[in-house]
Amino acid sequence: MTETATSELDDSFHVFDTTLRDGAQREGINLTVADKLAIARHLDDFGVGFIEGGWPGANPRDTEFFARARQEIDFRHARLVAFGATRRAGAKAADDPQVKALLDSGADVITLVAKSHDRHVELALRTTLDENLEMVRDTVAHLREQGRRVFVDCEHFFDGYRANPEYAKAVVRAASEAGADVVILCDTNGGMLPAQVQAVVSTVLADTGARLGIHAQDDTGCAVANTLAAVDAGATHVQCTANGYGERVGNANLFPVVAALELKYGKKVLPEGRLREMTRISHAIAEVVNLTPSTHQPYVGVSAFAHKAGLHASAIKVDPDLYQHIDPELVGNTMRMLVSDMAGRASVELKGKELGIDLGGDRELVGRVVERVKERELKGYTYEAADASFELLLRTEVQGGKPLRYFEVESWRAIVEDRPDGTHANEATVKLWAKGERIVATAEGNGPVNALDRALRVGLEKIYPSLAKFDLVDYKVRILEGVHGTESTTRVLISTTDGTGEWSTVGVAENVIAASWQALEDAYTYGLLRAGVQPAE
Repeated sequence: MTETATSELDDSFHVFDTTLRDGAQREGINLTVADKLAIARHLDDFGVGFIEGGWPGANPRDTEFFARARQEIDFRHARLVAFGATRRAGAKAADDPQVKALLDSGADVITLVAKSHDRHVELALRTTLDENLEMVRDTVAHLREQGRRVFVDCEHFFDGYRANPEYAKAVVRAASEAGADVVILCDTNGGMLPAQVQAVVSTVLADTGARLGIHAQDDTGCAVANTLAAVDAGATHVQCTANGYGERVGNANLFPVVAALELKYGKKVLPEGRLREMTRISHAIAEVVNLTPSTHQPYVGVSAFAHKAGLHASAIKVDPDLYQHIDPELVGNTMRMLVSDMAGRASVELKGKELGIDLGGDRELVGRVVERVKERELKGYTYEAADASFELLLRTEVQGGKPLRYFEVESWRAIVEDRPDGTHANEATVKLWAKGERIVATAEGNGPVNALDRALRVGLEKIYPSLAKFDLVDYKVRILEGVHGTESTTRVLISTTDGTGEWSTVGVAENVIAASWQALEDAYTYGLLRAGVQPAE
């Protein structure tokens, strides 16, 4: 591993990622060493300046991570950072095993957490305010003597500043005068608001002269805003986590912070071309931690540039900038048009263009599609969540009402057998016509819908081999309003993949099996279309 990263950026502004430590504290995230290595590679690829890898010596996993990272990752942009605490009260940094573990990690940058709230010093560390200052000075100075670059996190700084501003500033001075490159003001409880952050950072900067950073938790929903407010006040180091992962409600989200710095502030904080990788990196890290990416996350969510209202679509047709604050391609995202009962002509025309279907300026055709969508959504269909079903509807109208057909359904049935021993058997039979051949296929499954899916696959795979790649990956059922509970309309959404892409289809009927069959039919039809298979005559 090369310890010195080769980023072309200067040292005037730092993007510091702490996903591997702070982000890992989110409920539901449990990272293995392999996970941490994978995330570190993604973050380095994105181009952050520093990656905090964890607390070596505090647990075997983090110790192993640093040992493996030295051997397995050739950092191109980022520097790996070890996290730890100042030495114990009454000891010497040179003799502290925890400080030694930081040095043994091999990281050339070390972040120390220091108490800056007087009550925490006295109640948590159980030492004096003067001894705490000496702990900061001694630990920073010792690490500097060992050739390490040192950052100091002033934990609970803003609460401490409110209680005892002179002491909080004394901790900043102690760290800076001992050789810390940056002193980070931490809103550990996440209770601050942007105007408060800006006022405190401005004052501390003026009174201490130290280089300052910001670490914001999101308990008020203001972590990103607080981070940018600190930058406005003069902070030149921002600490964030990918997708805002973190303890309680999370940390300042790396991606909107970086996008704002680059696109709104005009600061060059990433290597050239890396901002366009942001959406991909966000989703890749979500996959590693096994959390579904937030669809409505700013900049990188799939809905970040999705437009539904007809008024918006009409304006976007003239100029996308009228309803978008940036070009989505700048962050690796795309604009999407959602088709619903709120859609107008412009929505349908833009969606057709997005799908590669030329509507040829046919106002009558577009009008029919709009009315068809509104009519079907009144019955319970939803097309904003089922692009594949909408494309099939659109192609049907383009072809003069003739649906795209790869097979004709003669009949289908699903049987659920309740056995005396408490087990259940699910069996389905489908009767189809495809390419002039009558097909009867039966299959069992772990439920009636799964049995239907298997029977359909068994019946058609010999004629359409590409079906072997299809896999149903998500299945959602919603009961819509009806006269009586058991007579309500049911909507089913199915997501299918062929290994390279994913598509969603919708079915609506009075029972869940019939609705599921509709969605399955559309899923198979669209998948064959996507595979380039010619429809049956």
